[in-house]
Amino acid sequence: MHAYRTHTCGELRQSDVGKTVKLSGWLHRRRDHGGVMFIDLRDHYGLTQCVFDPDFPAFAVVERLRTESVITVEGEVLARDASLVNGNLDTGEIEVRIKEASVQSEAAELPLPVFGEPDYPEDIRLKHRYLDLRRETLHANMILRSQVIASIRKRMVEQGFTEYQTPILTASSPEGARDFLVPSRLHPGEFYALPQAPQQFKQLLMVSGFDRYFQIAACFRDEDARADRSPGEFYQLDIEMSFVTQEDVFQAIEPVMHGVFAEFADWKGKGRVVPEGPFPRIPYAEAMSKYGSDKPDLRNPIELVDVTDFFADDSKTGFGIFAKIIAGGGKVIAVPAPKATETQSRKFFDELDKWAKKEMQAPGLGFARLRKSDEGEVVSQDPTLKNFEADHLKAFLDHVGLSDGDGVFFAAGKKGDAYKLAGAARTKVGEDLGIIEQGVFRFCWIVDFPMYEYDEENKKVDFSHNPFSMPQGGMEVLEAAKTDEELLAINAYQYDIVCNGIELSSGAIRNHRPEIMLKAFENAGYGPEVVEEEFGGMLNAFRYGAPPHGGIAPGVDRMVMLLADAENIRDVTLFPMNQQARDLMMQAPSPVDDKQLKELSIRLAPQLKE
Repeated sequence: MHAYRTHTCGELRQSDVGKTVKLSGWLHRRRDHGGVMFIDLRDHYGLTQCVFDPDFPAFAVVERLRTESVITVEGEVLARDASLVNGNLDTGEIEVRIKEASVQSEAAELPLPVFGEPDYPEDIRLKHRYLDLRRETLHANMILRSQVIASIRKRMVEQGFTEYQTPILTASSPEGARDFLVPSRLHPGEFYALPQAPQQFKQLLMVSGFDRYFQIAACFRDEDARADRSPGEFYQLDIEMSFVTQEDVFQAIEPVMHGVFAEFADWKGKGRVVPEGPFPRIPYAEAMSKYGSDKPDLRNPIELVDVTDFFADDSKTGFGIFAKIIAGGGKVIAVPAPKATETQSRKFFDELDKWAKKEMQAPGLGFARLRKSDEGEVVSQDPTLKNFEADHLKAFLDHVGLSDGDGVFFAAGKKGDAYKLAGAARTKVGEDLGIIEQGVFRFCWIVDFPMYEYDEENKKVDFSHNPFSMPQGGMEVLEAAKTDEELLAINAYQYDIVCNGIELSSGAIRNHRPEIMLKAFENAGYGPEVVEEEFGGMLNAFRYGAPPHGGIAPGVDRMVMLLADAENIRDVTLFPMNQQARDLMMQAPSPVDDKQLKELSIRLAPQLKE
């Protein structure tokens, strides 16, 4: 018999009754019933109930142990009585009557419990992450992560992609987030950088004659943490393809994304689905006008409506506040609230107004509740619509699609501010009314991003998204644009993939023509010397023959978050840092001794007192 186990703790079934077996694992939970002791033994694979009778020596061996001690037990598999079968366990039809036991490792008093998974302070959980990872939910999340990555690799290979590894020690990037720098011992005063993404390398692979590249790539960015972003490293499905159009990229990636999410949609019996058919393609301008966001949650049926024209003439509305905003160049955006008047109290509307002021730092949200009058007409007694002329009100209601029992909120201000507030309010109203579709993953592509945007701070046109994207229309459209308005009208072959309101990735068809790249930068006010200095390596490579190419890089962490239904990226990451970018378990970052600094030709500057 094996020294530690003949079976795992998740393996035994009714068919094993009568066998003598050996199991090893952690003492998960102990229960005493009239002298007989029951222990749930846990390993990576599951739980098995073990029965310890006082008549056997194994009882005395285990009786004194704390939970989470590691033991090896040997005994006979018994069938449970029908009334005692545990349907929640794969091993719930059997138990093992233990005759012999040995201790492999005795646990000290635990800093946090494993059984039951009670909520515990984050610093304790991260400091003792090895205990936290024993908990069922986190343990299952990490297994899911591994399975998702294995599925991605399989599907990418089936789509004709080949995996390559790009360098981890590379050059500092002049754009994007802050780099993590690595000092060079051999070249004093010089530094490597950890890659924020393999962007230039994967494009250079296309120039090198490779065709369909992918990699589960580690990326490093020195940026602040948030719920869906780690403060240091993250992983992405990095992809690049040669001789492709934007639609070719979509056709290659949709089967991978749809397939992975469909494969794990029912994980843990969640019963979710992924609709069949192509992912909707939504132009950026349409996304902003309908949803107030370039990462819309299509599970939410609410669509925004521009009602600026209806409030421009206060002689028809009796509401001068919005008319003044419009006269100053502002917008009024309506956020329908289906059946909110019928199902909610006045408090619902007041609370949304308070939310806008507190959470969005906005002046507030106007609102109106709609009911039928005694004459059978839909009217409102709230100030925004109360004094509308009858015909004007009817036209407004028809335009927005409102009827008796509905409510409506209004975001007003500068165009960008109004849409930002309206988009956030759309999400808030959908959540509070409980009308967001559940149990489904709804994907979409956001396309036709503007190539340029107006930088209000510097009073100039600059790149809006990705300066290395191919402009739609190429050199011709860049040369034809003579004014700021004409530049701002240029779209790029840039696209995002979004699922349930979460941006999984940005991508683009690349600008592979040096002359077009130089012109694109020139239009944003950057001379050729800037491009040559900052991006000369890639630009020179393009001068020796570069294929048209494009790619994308969906975030693995965010994909697993969605599939695991996790609220924080730490719940799908093995050993995460805390909000202050510290690894509490390994005590990183930490000081280094003078000898190491001397080897690297580094002298630390005195720390200034705050």
